[in-house]
Amino acid sequence: MKATSANLLSVIKGPKQFVIPIYQRTYSWQLVQCRQLFSDILKVGTSKSSSGHFVGSVVYFQESIYNTTDVPQLLIIDGQQRVTTVCLIILALSEFLKKNEIDIETNASKLRNYYLLNSDEDGDLRYKLLLTRKDKETYINLLNDHPQPEKHSQRISENYQYFVDNLNSENAIALYNGIMNLFVVDVTLEKEKDNPQLIFESMNSTGLDLSQADLIRNYILMGQEIKVQNSLYEKYWFPMEQNFGNDYVSHFDRFMRDFLSAKTSTIPNINNVYNAFKSFANGLLIEDIVADITEYSSYYANMVLHKETNNDLKHAFKNLSILRVDVAYPFLLSLYNDYSKMVITKDIFLEALKLVENYVFRRAICGVPTNSLNKTFLILYKSINKQAYIESLASTMQLFGGYKRFPPDNEFMREIKVKDLYNFRSKSYFLSKIENYKRKEWVSISEYTVEHIMPQNKNLNTEWQDTLGKNWKELQSTYLHTLGNLTLTGYNSELSDKSFTHKKMHAGGFNSSPLNLNAYLRTCDEWNESHIQKRAEGLSEKASIIWQYPNISEEKLQLYRDVEKREANEYNISHYEYLNGEILTIFEEIRKRILELDESVKEEYKKLYIAYKTSTNFVDIVPQKSRLRLSLNMPFSELIDPDQLCKDVTNLGRWGNGDVEIGINSTSDINKIMDFIQQALDYQDQ
Repeated sequence: MKATSANLLSVIKGPKQFVIPIYQRTYSWQLVQCRQLFSDILKVGTSKSSSGHFVGSVVYFQESIYNTTDVPQLLIIDGQQRVTTVCLIILALSEFLKKNEIDIETNASKLRNYYLLNSDEDGDLRYKLLLTRKDKETYINLLNDHPQPEKHSQRISENYQYFVDNLNSENAIALYNGIMNLFVVDVTLEKEKDNPQLIFESMNSTGLDLSQADLIRNYILMGQEIKVQNSLYEKYWFPMEQNFGNDYVSHFDRFMRDFLSAKTSTIPNINNVYNAFKSFANGLLIEDIVADITEYSSYYANMVLHKETNNDLKHAFKNLSILRVDVAYPFLLSLYNDYSKMVITKDIFLEALKLVENYVFRRAICGVPTNSLNKTFLILYKSINKQAYIESLASTMQLFGGYKRFPPDNEFMREIKVKDLYNFRSKSYFLSKIENYKRKEWVSISEYTVEHIMPQNKNLNTEWQDTLGKNWKELQSTYLHTLGNLTLTGYNSELSDKSFTHKKMHAGGFNSSPLNLNAYLRTCDEWNESHIQKRAEGLSEKASIIWQYPNISEEKLQLYRDVEKREANEYNISHYEYLNGEILTIFEEIRKRILELDESVKEEYKKLYIAYKTSTNFVDIVPQKSRLRLSLNMPFSELIDPDQLCKDVTNLGRWGNGDVEIGINSTSDINKIMDFIQQALDYQDQ
């Protein structure tokens, strides 16, 4: 590798072509970056004391020393945004000089032939800068003054137009002088000696400037020969980008996190997806990996971006999107793969999706904490018996306890009657499902507004006060936003705070409403606590059917309990030679404290250690003769340990998982130890 400070135009000048590899992201500078660079160049061009302006680095290597032409092709792996933008500025300046006569030490022809074109070459070699796909076509059309097609690169054309619009006779000379004084670190790599991927990561601070998706794509393609790069990109990566469309940038990182979670049963930190991918890909064939990613990305796009072509599945996916069950997507990807590979039918897939929908909605109504839901879904797929797909899945979910529980009918019906549904995030979804239950003709509730039968006005009129009785304020406070008092109407403003009789009898009121939600109201002559409770009871029973509980028989549930017991009982406390006396006392206390950290924490007795895990192990305890040795599953560099009590065992052979080790031989040290264990749990939960 050779790195020198160089004038940018000197780097570009001469017979050569800078090629943006197909794996690099497209040109993405916004106007804000262009304004800043344009301003910086003008400052340099007008300053008498400035020796130049540094714009960063340009890193490139020659793909082959066996060129069949006199124009070496140099592949840029860092600096394409800067180089492309400077070329757009030069092109804008050359076009300005064509049309305007000013006293300047260059002309349009020199600018084009020195810095934009290899004037003696034909075809693609004629261009000093060769971009990718739409960027390439748009840039070449600008150079040749050709019209742009409808689908061209907006970034290229808009940024070029910005430079054209801001060039004038007052600043053209300063702009040229400034361009002449741009400097870069010119980094030339030798392909056979330098590792472009490692240098690329270093130059980009492992993802601070690029997205995780960019880094992964480059990791897959960068080390391949050009023909292989093009083949992999055209066959797999580009169709995937097209499938995601405008959502590629915003969704791909999250997809890769879910993909890796599904494949490894470990949830990577969203900012560490690239490193997790490298670990996953180690030793696997690149084409197999990218083919797998492409296939799973189509599942993700069908579910999350609603590109599914089957209407039944699309409807189910939309329901899940409304409920925002992002944490379930690793599990759902595995289900979709089974469906795609015809392990299960569409009907079974729909049943499984409905189980997830019911589970999430019931928990939301009952206010069950969601902090461990990602870990619950992560391990759920392992519980499925392919020969009894729905039974095994439903049984496992029904057996969940604590914060993982699937709320049963008594809890669900009790909570849905008293919950503030008016301010519930998913109220439209809820009301739509209730209204359309057993309807053949779907009613779009977007055409209606939510109506409080007993009005919201804190100063209820005397008619309402008389109807509700002396404790009307208490009743209003208790029932106002609850299930029994909410309905839908297209006449909200007309009904407003009017009496119940008016709301019934008014044209378009409850008596003439075609909505199922208003059916009970048509049978009432007044509206009071008794009717609110009775209506809520009826609607809650309907809700318990719509969002059904699994209701697996006790006999079948016992089969799955027995499986769990057999798996858990292979080893137990008596298996460990040194778990006795004082060491056993310490273990029992620390074990209790660990299990209290979170409902999702599981304990597993292994042959040589005891593991505590959520989605993956966060601490393992190895009983020893005079102490307990703890392995904490987190990088040593991430640990907060001001007293330096822990030991870095990275890359050292140890029983247990993790890079951090600490010992304990006294109950008095448990509080300190628990702080480190909490750090390890928090790290795994990120």
